[in-house]
Amino acid sequence: MNGAVPARGAAAAVAVTAVLLVTGCGSEQVGPAAGGTRTGGGPSSVTADPLCPSGEPRYGAAPTDDPSAGTVPRPPRNTPASPASPMSRRSLPLPTGTAAARDGVRITALTALVDGSGQESRSSAEGHTRDGEHSGIDDRTRDGERSGIDDRTRDDGRSRDRHGCTPALFSADFAVTNHEPSAMTYTVTLGFLSSSGGAVGTAERTVVGVGPGRTVRSAAELGAVPGDPPAVAGVSIMKVRGVPAAEAPANGDGPCPASGVRLYADQGDAAMGLRVVGLHLENCGTGTYRLDGRPRLRILDADRKPVTGVSIVRGEDIATGTGADGTPRPLALHPGERALAVLTWRNTTQAGTAVDAPYVRVWPAPGARPVLVTPELDLGTTAKLGVGPWKKEEDTGR
Repeated sequence: MNGAVPARGAAAAVAVTAVLLVTGCGSEQVGPAAGGTRTGGGPSSVTADPLCPSGEPRYGAAPTDDPSAGTVPRPPRNTPASPASPMSRRSLPLPTGTAAARDGVRITALTALVDGSGQESRSSAEGHTRDGEHSGIDDRTRDGERSGIDDRTRDDGRSRDRHGCTPALFSADFAVTNHEPSAMTYTVTLGFLSSSGGAVGTAERTVVGVGPGRTVRSAAELGAVPGDPPAVAGVSIMKVRGVPAAEAPANGDGPCPASGVRLYADQGDAAMGLRVVGLHLENCGTGTYRLDGRPRLRILDADRKPVTGVSIVRGEDIATGTGADGTPRPLALHPGERALAVLTWRNTTQAGTAVDAPYVRVWPAPGARPVLVTPELDLGTTAKLGVGPWKKEEDTGR
């Protein structure tokens, strides 16, 4: 289990984005619950507002080369609001420089939801985003925003449409171009900014299966955020992560992979410099899936190149009580059963070069298909990543 890892990159450790993002960001993980959408993945998921319906394919569907396939025509962006639909969208200025274009992604529009008087819709309710799916529309077409917003409102003042869902207050359209030789799945994190440049909120969107040389359009939406934040006046591309489509994580929303298992990393937890991220595995096949020991890992940098100089050790060698400790034992997962292995590390920085490695390639068992997850390792100068044994998820307390 020990392996070296080249320390490429980074003069100082950065916080683990997947750990620190607030409610309102992160990919949609699990299907509807209690009338809403389960987000965040795993037993600790929270229920968000129902997603507004559209003609877009579900998360996990491949983008289409036919602009008309799988889409429903929507009115152009500048269509005046009808008496039954008092809310409309107002265009905001586009960013420039690296805020507008980065790593194959470019911002194409920024809009605010406004009422009939032209005032932006504001609320202090808990936010949500519409994540985890993509438009499947390539760069030959660009439809307007969703319609169907009527004058019904929530208790928090946000307008509901006829389906009972809550529209986003701000949205940013973007286009992602795949410059790689194989199909890629991209996760784009956008930061919505105030007029002073301060952060208002973040939103994350996953665009699945973009073919080589293709450009696909999508959007990330920001709902209301806690407190009384300033209005959004700009947007910036914070982070772009891309994994080969053949190695993309699967988290329960979509068909079962050919391997018969779904594997993904959760958003994790952080306290006093100790990081903990769970690797979740579900047997979605028809037979028994067997695990024995710990998953095999390979740490990769931002260019998806192997990192050296880092040892992969037992979880208890980093800390106890994280769920990453314990003795490995054989597991037999029947269809529908789940297992968990915990990654843990410290981000302490002392003498030397800090290691920041976004990606980890995971082999759940010998000979298994690898999955590339993005736990955003900020290992500091500790040069260690702890990994725990596979345990049945009901035995972990998580």
